[in-house]
Amino acid sequence: MVLIGLPWLILHYVTKWKTSATITTDDEVLLDELYQLARRLDDRMDTVERLVASDNPEFQPKRLQANLEADNQQLRELDRLIAEKKGTAK
Repeated sequence: MVLIGLPWLILHYVTKWKTSATITTDDEVLLDELYQLARRLDDRMDTVERLVASDNPEFQPKRLQANLEADNQQLRELDRLIAEKKGTAK
C-alpha cells in the first residue's frame, strides 16, 4: 500500500503545484493591456508636466523621472520579458 500510495501522493501534489504556478492566457492578455495602459498614462503625465513646467519654470515634478538610468533599467527589463513572452525577443 505504501509503495503505491506514497508515489501517487507525491506525483499528485507535484502536478497540482505545477498547474497552480502558471499564468493563464487571459491573465497574460490582461497584464499586457494594463502594461500598455500604464505606458500611455506615463506619456500623458510627461506631457502634463512639460505643460506645467513651461508655464511655471520653478515646477519640480515629484514622481520618478523617465530619463533616469535606474528607472529606465526596470522598464527595459519589463519590455524584454514581454518581448520574450511574445516570442519577439530584442
